[in-house]
Amino acid sequence: MRKNFSRVSTLKIALFAGSALALPHSAMAQAAPQDTATPATDAAAAAPGTGDDQTPAIIVTGFRQSLQAALNVKRNSVSAVDAVVAEDIAKFPDQNIAESLQRIPGISIQKDGGEGRAITVRGLGAQFTRVRVNGLETITTSSDGASANRDRSFDFNVFASELFSSLVVHKTAEASLDEGSLGAVVDLNTGNPLAGKTGLTAVLNVQGSYNDLSKNVGPRVAGLLSWKNDAGTLGVNLSAAYSHTDTLETGNNTVRWSQAYFNSVGGTPCFYSVAGASGGNAVNSGGFYRPSAACDAAALSFHPRIPRYGVVEHDRRRLGLTGSIQFEPSTHTKISIDALYSSFKEDRKEKWLEVLARSNERSFNVVNPAYDSNGNMVSGTFNNAYVRTESYLRQSNTKFYQVGATWDQDVSDSLRFTLLGGISQSDADIPVESTIAYDSKGANGFAFDYSNMKAPVLSYGIDVTNPANFQLAEIRDRPSYVTNKFKTVQLRTEWDVTKGFTVKLGGVWRRYNFQTQLWTRDTVACSGNGKPDLILGTTTCSSSVYGLPVTSSISDLVSLGDAGQPGGTTSQFLAANIGSAAAYTNLYGRTQVEDLGSNRQVQETTSGGYLQFDVKGDLFGLEYAGNAGIRYAHTDQRSTGYTAGVAATVGRTYNDWLPSFNIAFYPHRDVILRGAIAKVITRPSLGNLNPGGSVDGFNYRVTFGNPFLNPYRATNFDVSAEWYFAPQALLSVAGFIKQIQSFPVSGTYTATLPQLGLDRSVLTPSSPAYINYDPTQEYIVSSQVNGAGATLKGIEVALQLPFTFLPSFLSHTGFQGNATLIKSDADYTITGPAVSACTRNASGACTLAGVSAIYNQTLLNVSKRAWNATLYYDDGKFSIRGSVSYRGPFVDGTSATGNVFEGYGAYTSVDAAVRYKIRPWLELSIDGNNLTDAYRYRFTDETAQRNYENNHFGRTILFGARAKL
Repeated sequence: MRKNFSRVSTLKIALFAGSALALPHSAMAQAAPQDTATPATDAAAAAPGTGDDQTPAIIVTGFRQSLQAALNVKRNSVSAVDAVVAEDIAKFPDQNIAESLQRIPGISIQKDGGEGRAITVRGLGAQFTRVRVNGLETITTSSDGASANRDRSFDFNVFASELFSSLVVHKTAEASLDEGSLGAVVDLNTGNPLAGKTGLTAVLNVQGSYNDLSKNVGPRVAGLLSWKNDAGTLGVNLSAAYSHTDTLETGNNTVRWSQAYFNSVGGTPCFYSVAGASGGNAVNSGGFYRPSAACDAAALSFHPRIPRYGVVEHDRRRLGLTGSIQFEPSTHTKISIDALYSSFKEDRKEKWLEVLARSNERSFNVVNPAYDSNGNMVSGTFNNAYVRTESYLRQSNTKFYQVGATWDQDVSDSLRFTLLGGISQSDADIPVESTIAYDSKGANGFAFDYSNMKAPVLSYGIDVTNPANFQLAEIRDRPSYVTNKFKTVQLRTEWDVTKGFTVKLGGVWRRYNFQTQLWTRDTVACSGNGKPDLILGTTTCSSSVYGLPVTSSISDLVSLGDAGQPGGTTSQFLAANIGSAAAYTNLYGRTQVEDLGSNRQVQETTSGGYLQFDVKGDLFGLEYAGNAGIRYAHTDQRSTGYTAGVAATVGRTYNDWLPSFNIAFYPHRDVILRGAIAKVITRPSLGNLNPGGSVDGFNYRVTFGNPFLNPYRATNFDVSAEWYFAPQALLSVAGFIKQIQSFPVSGTYTATLPQLGLDRSVLTPSSPAYINYDPTQEYIVSSQVNGAGATLKGIEVALQLPFTFLPSFLSHTGFQGNATLIKSDADYTITGPAVSACTRNASGACTLAGVSAIYNQTLLNVSKRAWNATLYYDDGKFSIRGSVSYRGPFVDGTSATGNVFEGYGAYTSVDAAVRYKIRPWLELSIDGNNLTDAYRYRFTDETAQRNYENNHFGRTILFGARAKL
C-alpha cells in the first residue's frame, strides 16, 4: 500500500500526467541518495520504483545532483517530458525561471529589461503554452516594452525563482493532461514539506545585485522554514523571496519605417497649390502632389518614422510568498494545501530625443537624401523638421495569488483517486502611464545616417538643451487594468485492473474570467489658432505658439551615456520631469475617459473528462510501456467588447474530442524509443475574440475582433530516441511535426470611418487623424479569420555528459547542451508597400496606396535555430559553470505602415555562476548574467531588416551567501 500511495502523491510535485506509473522495472532510473531530503530528492522520488534496483548508486550533490534528478523525471515518463530541478531547498539553478527553462531542448525565451519573461516551445509562442502552478492552470501577466500582456501568455518574470522546487515540461499530450496547448504544458511546483527531513529546516539566501550600466546595487533575499513531525505525518513549510533591481536600457528606436510625401526634395517642390500648377507650390500643407523623379524617389523610399535615441530605467521590486501544509494520517490518505502570493512592481521611466516624422512629413524639406538597395532613405538632412523630446512613466503592479487543495486517497490496493481544486487571480494594474512631450516645430538642419542600421547617427540643428527652443505640446495618461481569474475542480481516478494494465478516468470543471479596462486623459496643448490652450487655458494658440512655455524647473537634462551611439550623435537633451510637469499641467486632476474600444471581457467555462489506458509489458521479449486515451472538452465562451461606445456580447460553444497515444520501447536497459500522436487545441487569442474594435489615428488602422474564431487545432507527431549511456549522462534525438489545421490569420481591407459606421469620436484626441479629421481618409481595416492552417517540423538534439572518465579534478567537470532546428510555413495576408508614387483616388488626387498580398512565412515567434551549452565543474564544495544560449532571428508580428513582418535578430547570452562552501551549512556565490552585454536588435520588414530598435541592458552581477540549518 505504501508504495502505491507514494506513487500517486508525487504526481502533484513532478508528473501530473501520471505516465510514470506504467514503466517496466528494468527502465527505472537511479535516484541520488542524500543525507537529507531536498527538492532534488523529491523530484527523483517522482520516479516510481526508485530504490528497488540493485545497481550501485552514484552519489552526487549540487548542480550535478539537479541534473541527475531532472534526468530521472525524464527517463521515468512514457510521454516526452523534460525538467529542471532545484539543487537544494530555495536554490534554483538560475536566477530567473524562464532562463532555466531555456536550457531545455526546444525552448527559447523572450526577454524584457534584460531578464527572461516568456517562452516559446518548439517554435510556438507563449500563447500556445499552458502553465500550471501546483497542478492548477493559471495565467499571470505583466508589462513588456510599451504595452501590457493582455492575452493567454504567461509571464514568468512575475515570480522569484527561489519559490519553486522543480519545473516540468510536458511536450506531448496525454488524455489525462489538461488540454489547451499546441506547444507544451509547463508545471511549476513549490515545496513538499513531507519530503524534507524530520524537525526544523531553515534556509537563508542573501545577495546583492549590481548592474554595470545603471551602476546600482539592489538586494535579493530568500528564505525558507520547513518542519516535519517525527511520525512523518504532518509537514509545513513557508518561503519568501524579495528582490529590488534598478537597471538601465539604452539604445535607439525608430517606431517602424514608412513611406510618405515630403514638401520638397533637393530643392524640387513636391506639391502644387489647390489652385493648380499656376498657383505655385503649397508650403507645408494642402495642395496636390506633383510627381517628379526626386519627389517620387523620396516618397517610395522608407524613412524612419520617429528616429531617436533614449534611456529607459527599470526599477523593479519583486516579493513572493509560499505556504504548504501536508497531512498524511495514514498510508492511505494524504491532504495538501498550497498557497502562493507574488507581487511584481515596476517603475519604467523613458527619456527620448526624436524627430516626429510620423504624419508630419508633408512639412519636411529634404536636402540631400541617399538611398540603399532595399528601398530605404538611409541618410538625409531635413529642414522644417518636427523635433520632440518625450518623457514617459509607467507604474505597474502585478499581484498574483493562488490557493489550492489536494486530497490523495488509496481506496484499496488497486483503486485510488486525487481530488484537486483551487482558485487563482492575477491583477496587472497600471495606474500611471504618462507621457509629456516638448516640441520644437520648424527646426532646420536635422540629419540622420542609417548606413549602419544598428548604430545610426542622429544630429539636430537646434540646441536641444535650451528650454527656450521647446514648447510643452502634449500630455497623456493611460491607466489600464487587467484581471485573470481561474476556478478549478478536478477529479482523477486510477484503477489497476491487472498487472501492467491501469485505467484512468477523470473529469474537470474550470472557469476563466478575463477583463481589461483602459482609460485616457490625453490632450494636445493647441487644437487651432486663436483658441486658448487645452491644458491650462492661459495661452492663446497661433502658428508659432503650439504649446505652453518650457522652464528648467519642470525639466531634466538627460545624458545618453553608453547607448552605442557613434560620434556626431547628439547625446544630451532636455526632457520633462514627469512629476514636476504633471503637477504644472494638473495632468492627474483631469477627468479620465474610458477607452471603450480597447476594453473587453471574456468568460470561458470548460468542462469535460478523459479516459486513459496505461499498459506495460513485453512483446516478443521487447519491453514497452504506453498509454492511449481520449479527452473531451466542452467550451462555453462569452465575449464582450465595444465599438463607438456600444457594448456587444457574443456567446458561443464548441466541443473537442482529443485522442492521444504515447508509446515507449526499451530495447536495452539504457535505451528508450518513444513515439506519440495526439490531437490538441489552443483556444483563440483573447484580443481576437473581441466583438468590438479600436481605431488607431496615428497609423490610420482599424482593428476589429472575431468572437467566432475557431480554436487552433492541430495533430502532433513525435518520435525520440534516448541513450542513458552512463550515470548522469544522456544523448537524445527527437523529431516532431505539428500539422495545424485551424490557424487564424489576419485579413485586411481599406475603408473610411463613415463606411464602417464610425466617426471622429472613436479617435484619440492627440492623434493626427483627430486633429486633421477627414471623413474621406481611408484606413486599413484588420480582422482575424479562420485560415487554411500551417505546418511545423523540427528536430532536437541533446547531450548531457559528465567527464567522469577524465583524471583527477577534471572528473568533476561536465557538459550539458542541446540544439533545436525548426522549419515551418504559413500564409499571411499583408498590406505591403506602395509601388507607385501616384495612385489616383476617387477624386483624382495622388495617394501612396499599399498593395495587399499573400506572403508565405515562418510561423510567428519561430526561430529556425536555437541552442545552448553549459560547461561545469562541481566537486561538492566548489562549483563553477558557464552557459551560452543562442536564439536565431524570428518574426513576431505582421508589422504595419507598409512593412512586411517584424521581429528580432539573433541573440546570444553568456552567463556564469560560482559557488563555494566554506562550511557544510554556509555557501558563497557569484552569478553573472549577460556577461557580454549583448544588444537586442529588433527589425521591421524581414527582407529589408530596417531598424526598429537596438538596445542593451548591461551586465548583472549577483554576489552573496546562503545558509542552511
